[in-house]
Amino acid sequence: MTDVSALSEAVTALASTFTGQLLRPGDAGYDEARKVHNGLIDKRPALIARCRGLADIADAVKMARDRKLEVAVRGGGHNVAGRATIDNGLMIDLSLMKGIHVDPKARTARAQGGLTWNEFNRETQLHGLATTGGVVSTTGIAGLTLGGGLGWLMGKHALALDSLLSVDLVLADGRTLTASKDDNADLFWALRGGGGNFGVAASFEYRLHPIGPIVTGGLIDYPFSAAWDVLRFFRDVTASLPDEFTVFGGLIHAPDGSGMKLVALVVCHCGPLGAGETAAHPIKKFGSPAMDVIGPMPYCQVNAMLDEAYPKGALNYWKSNFLASLSDEALRTMIDCFAKCPTPMGQLLLEHFHGAVTRVGVTDTAFPHRAPGYNLIVLSEWMEPKDNNACTAWARDSYTAMQPFMGAGRYVNYLGDDEPGDPVAAAYGPNHRRLQQLKAKYDPQNFFHMNQNIRPQA
Repeated sequence: MTDVSALSEAVTALASTFTGQLLRPGDAGYDEARKVHNGLIDKRPALIARCRGLADIADAVKMARDRKLEVAVRGGGHNVAGRATIDNGLMIDLSLMKGIHVDPKARTARAQGGLTWNEFNRETQLHGLATTGGVVSTTGIAGLTLGGGLGWLMGKHALALDSLLSVDLVLADGRTLTASKDDNADLFWALRGGGGNFGVAASFEYRLHPIGPIVTGGLIDYPFSAAWDVLRFFRDVTASLPDEFTVFGGLIHAPDGSGMKLVALVVCHCGPLGAGETAAHPIKKFGSPAMDVIGPMPYCQVNAMLDEAYPKGALNYWKSNFLASLSDEALRTMIDCFAKCPTPMGQLLLEHFHGAVTRVGVTDTAFPHRAPGYNLIVLSEWMEPKDNNACTAWARDSYTAMQPFMGAGRYVNYLGDDEPGDPVAAAYGPNHRRLQQLKAKYDPQNFFHMNQNIRPQA
């Protein structure tokens, strides 16, 4: 347990220079600040340090180290396992750090770690520029980028981490440094996929790409009775896509809360509108859709089109794994599993990898998953705690049913908090050993361990 008296003294000393907010249980704003996106997570930090800059982060880290407090780091707070918060420790909260500077001539952006993708896109799209961001725009840039960064542009511009130019970081000993290909290059390699294991990322510099501002995007869905035909069509379509065209598929529910089951394809073409129309044409003419809203729209709208399906405070339990192949048997199993889904917010999603993301070397960054294929998400989401057992059981049962079709790889950002075995090793594959060595170099005491943890090893 935290020594309350000692902590009070430490907070008083920290407050003398801290420019952000220091919140403790009982303080105004504490209960709201401790909440993360997933309503299933209910933790109570002993202290929330809402930082405004690098110096605040460094002072908070030093205080935690001196007082032997465990630390969690919050950027956007979207991590489904709730690793952004902690019981009885220190939450270093970056959500007040919203600064961003876009250099349209150099096509770069420097963004602080509290930004979400909708905030990032709003500034970059003023200049018709973007980088690969989250599929859901309320996701924070920090956690998504450090763990990988799947998004609508990854066929053309690879992952968010592949456009990363530098990171300003606070290490476990309170030192600050910049990691890039020219400075601390080994750490820069580790940060591109290694998550929050190496320090607190205060800001990120990204390479930007000409995108939009109008692109071709949207969603088309069909009755659940058409799932077999639509999912096989999805498999055929994704076998040969241009880099500019990203197509995800899934089994979802109608957004009106009716519980009606649907099968959907969600698309984004980031090239010229004429090419986007041509690419989308086979999808738009397939079958008898219940709804088709694919067409020209602002890139910011594409990046936010799924936001309403993931409201803050909803209860979430996810399981995820890359598939070895999308066989007929795998599709049949998905359909059977979804038929049993007990919540009108549950989904089974297929994220497709192709193009630029697959042309980066497996060991070029810490993120190793560079083969064409599909990542499966078993996404259970609901609103009432009384449904916890049924909804988590469905996710586990569905994941178990899909295991015969799974490959070895895991996406670290989707790892839950109750994973058997060593899922982190599966997430990093051939890069895990090098990451352990760099963890031993930069965080030998494993100070930053409230994450998808890479244990230090010489």
